[in-house]
Amino acid sequence: MQEYEALKALVDEIENDVNKAEGGNKAAGTRVRKQMQQIKQSAQSVRNRVLEIRTTD
Repeated sequence: MQEYEALKALVDEIENDVNKAEGGNKAAGTRVRKQMQQIKQSAQSVRNRVLEIRTTD
């Protein structure tokens, strides 16, 4: 499922910034919050796709 692969890629991309934010880097924290919003939207796309698959069966 393409939507799920996109979600996984977003999570992988954010890892470095999460580690920096834990270390106190404020700019990295801002990037993490922005990326988490994208992850939220991507997760919603996965949920919608799963629902679509379920209703077509």
